[in-house]
Parts: sequence; C-alpha cells; structure tokens
Amino acid sequence: MTTKNIHEATLAEVKKLSETSAEFVIRPLYYGYGNTLGNSLRRVLLSSIKGAAITAFSIEGSTHEYAAIPGIREDVVDIMLNLKNIRFKAHTDAPIELTLEIKGDKQTADKNGDKRVVAGDIKLPSEVEIANPNQIICHIDDPKFVLKMHFIVETGRGYLTIENSSAERVHSDMIAVDAVFTPVLRVRYKVENTRVGQDTNLQQLTLTVDTDGTITPKDAFEEAAAILVNQYKALAGSTVVESTPAPGLNKDDDDSGLNVSIEDLELSARTANALLNNDIKTVRDLVTLSETDLRELKGFGQKALDEVKEKLTELNF
Repeated sequence: MTTKNIHEATLAEVKKLSETSAEFVIRPLYYGYGNTLGNSLRRVLLSSIKGAAITAFSIEGSTHEYAAIPGIREDVVDIMLNLKNIRFKAHTDAPIELTLEIKGDKQTADKNGDKRVVAGDIKLPSEVEIANPNQIICHIDDPKFVLKMHFIVETGRGYLTIENSSAERVHSDMIAVDAVFTPVLRVRYKVENTRVGQDTNLQQLTLTVDTDGTITPKDAFEEAAAILVNQYKALAGSTVVESTPAPGLNKDDDDSGLNVSIEDLELSARTANALLNNDIKTVRDLVTLSETDLRELKGFGQKALDEVKEKLTELNF
C-alpha cells in the first residue's frame, strides 16, 4: 500500500448573504489548490445537484407546441418557456402528476383586462412544493375561457434534452419539455494568497453559491463535495493519502486545541459569559462561526468580537 502526505484544508467561514446565497471561505490551501478545488466544486454545483422540473405538460384544446389557443394571450411555445422557470422541490423520486384549472374571470384581471395565471394556481400534493409561486404561466384574455392543464414533474440532475424527455414521457400524448433540474443558479469563486505564521505559500478559496430557493446554499455545497469525494474515492485504488493538520495546527494537539473550553481561554468575564449563554462551550464551537454569526449573538458586541478575534489569532485558528 502506497502512503503519501499532504495537509488538509478547512472550511474557515460560511457567510450567509441571503436565504438563497452564501459565501464559503476555504483556507489554508496548498499552493495551486485554490483553482483545483474551486473549478471542480463549481462544475459539480452547476451540473450535478439533484432537483425537480416539469418534463411534460398538456393543455386541453391543444395538441402540439406550435398551436395558438383561443382565450389565451400566449401561444404554447411561450407557455412552455414560462413553465421551465417554475422551481420545484420534490420529496419523492417518482414522477408527480399535477393539474391546473382556472377561469378567466374579470374580478381578478390585470389592468389589460386579462387574468394572470401563475405557478401558485397549480394544485399541489404533499410530495412537491413550488419555490416561486408568482412565476407567470400565461394570461387568459377571455373571461369565459377555462384553462385546464396537466403537468409531469420529475427529479434529476443536470439537463434533460427535449429528445430524451420525449422518449421517456410518462404520457405519450403530452408535450415534452427540455428540463433544467439543477437548483443552483450561479457559482463564483475567487482565489487569493494567504499566510499562516511564516508560511506564505498558501491560498484561500472564496466560493459564492446562489440557489433557486429549493435547496440551501450550504446543502448544495456539501452535496457537491460529497459527490467529488465519492468519485475520487472510486479511482484511488489502494493508495491512501494521510491527512495532516493545516498549517498553524500541530497534529498532536489538533483535537485538544479545538476541545479547549471557553473558560480556559482567559477571556474577559463579559465575553466568556456571552459565549456560554449562546451555548458556545469550546474552541471547536467557536471556530465554526463566521464573524457575521458572532455579531448576531445575544449580548455579544464589537468589543467582545475584537477580543475573540485576537485570541483566535493568538491560538493560530
């Protein structure tokens, strides 16, 4: 069995920018690994995270995607494009059949006199949710017209072409849709040089993940990392790479350093009590929190933050 050594990276910070956006800071990295990890995580996040989308639909009174429907402002192609923008969260891997039935009454018409039909009008079973219920499907311009639609929602990864979607349709009389399953909308990464003590030949990777609301950025990030681990593990054979602590940590005292209690850090009583009152009892609990997380702690002010940052720097965390 071949054995080689290389130090491991750490997820130093997770900054929540919004409900659908977060920033992940990974450091310290062996030089060159910033782009290696950043590019691989970005590609997997954009292509391989599990999601759900409409793969086929039907409109009563229409038999193909190039038809115009009396009573509907849009043609079928426009409706198809709108359906692709609906974001679903499915709780089952089985295909889900959905229905929509709505009348174009004037009481709920827009300023043009047309009834707006949105994703929130779709009847949903417990197995599926819609993240953007205000997504427009079409407009009914005839108050007497009743729109009846049926949909098939399926789970998958990446992109399903209309040819494959058509070949695998649950119902052959439905119109197939090329489906975008990925719930990750955008991924950006930045690589910067960093240092730990006297070691300056290190890098920091900052990865920003935006999702559609059907999955949290943190869950998407962890799923992407797990996919890469599984793929590389299958290729590694009998070769084992022993992980060593990141620069700034000694292998012998890595665990003990993280397990040091807050009371033993010699912080001021006010700062220590604020941490303990927020259920932060060890250095391990402390280093998992970002600066933003610390600012949001009850009873934790700027002076306490500065004191904690100084102490963590002193401990090489």
